[in-house]
Amino acid sequence: MNAEVRPIKTAAESALSAHFAAAKGALPGAGAVVALREDAFGRFERAGLPSRRVEEWKYTDLRALMREAPPLAAPPAAAAKARAAGAGAALADLEARRIIFVDGAFVAELSDLGGLESGLTVGSMAAALAQGAPLGHLGKVVPSDDVAVALNTAFMGDGAVIAVAAGATLARPIHLLFVNSGLRPAAIFPRSLIVVERGARAMIVESHEGAGADHVNAVLELVVDDEAHVDHVKLTGEGAGLLHVSSLMASVGARARFNAFLFTTGGEIVRNQLFVRFAGPDTVAGIRGATLLRGRQHADVTLVADHAAGACTSRETFKSVLDGSARSIFQGKIIVRPHAQKTDARMATHALLLTDEAEADNKPELEIYADDVQCGHGATSGALDQGLLFYLKSRGIPEKEAEMLLIQAFIAGAVEGIEHAGLRDALMDQVVAWLRGRQ
Repeated sequence: MNAEVRPIKTAAESALSAHFAAAKGALPGAGAVVALREDAFGRFERAGLPSRRVEEWKYTDLRALMREAPPLAAPPAAAAKARAAGAGAALADLEARRIIFVDGAFVAELSDLGGLESGLTVGSMAAALAQGAPLGHLGKVVPSDDVAVALNTAFMGDGAVIAVAAGATLARPIHLLFVNSGLRPAAIFPRSLIVVERGARAMIVESHEGAGADHVNAVLELVVDDEAHVDHVKLTGEGAGLLHVSSLMASVGARARFNAFLFTTGGEIVRNQLFVRFAGPDTVAGIRGATLLRGRQHADVTLVADHAAGACTSRETFKSVLDGSARSIFQGKIIVRPHAQKTDARMATHALLLTDEAEADNKPELEIYADDVQCGHGATSGALDQGLLFYLKSRGIPEKEAEMLLIQAFIAGAVEGIEHAGLRDALMDQVVAWLRGRQ
């Protein structure tokens, strides 16, 4: 007879179970939504928090890192909203439509909802769930058995529900600004759904900032229809959360253009997941990122680019700059399905280590089931080029300034892929500010 072995629950796992039992009756939604939550939490209960024994989480052992699970965030009071009023300073000059969330809850009075362009609708996820609005894509854009996504589905509270009608072009980017008030430690589970219909064009900027020791688990489901053009840029800034896990689930149709960019400077433990499925042929995608860490920060980028249709082109480029005892992880997998012939996919990750204590772990992978493809990957890590540094110093540039110039040039190789000039300049300004803070 075989005895079933069940691991002992950690304090965080037990707290999550208690929080779900106490909160599930008050979470928005009924009927199918309740069933979706129960099924998702059941998956978490069976699997537990992922540990190093789970290959996809071997470098970010959430079971060990997540010592406790704070209670769900309460609806934001006036003090929390007041703290959020001045948020987003880093992108203050960006001409964008701001949609603001405080401690995970949509705040209409702080958001820019006037004069919506023709074909654009913006709403609250919590309101849509409570009112039983049709959300056919919810939980179905890119099916995943990832435990972090399952936890978000179980606890999902508020977020954005955005639709861009076929053929519409948004004049301004949409800026989803998530602010943690820091008034008390809390668990925040934002869930957003964005559908960009055929031939439409939109740019989505998602930023997380604030204060406090919050745990954030955010999921954005993004549907890019045939011939649409969508750019998504995510910023994880200071105060984004002591533990910050974010998942982008994107399905991209035929003959579309899709660009994604991750920019990470904040958070103690950060994991950004991207699950991108190319569902139609002849699509072109650029998936890039830049990470700047100091102290004992830990940032993990995990990417799955699933080429499920033929003749698609994707480029994945990620760069990290590590100071102090910081650690960066890149896990990237390109999957080419049997019928996805003529796929052209190239992935590269580069890490710049500024100290002997910094650590970069790179694990690029190819999983190819077709024979007429062009795919490749590469990974590098190392210190500043002493030859280049000597050249700049020999031209009269002080050593610290020379180092800054080289680091800026290194990161610019990833940032220059952003098509919006104003946003590109704003991110490079943040790179300069980070470098000055290092000095």
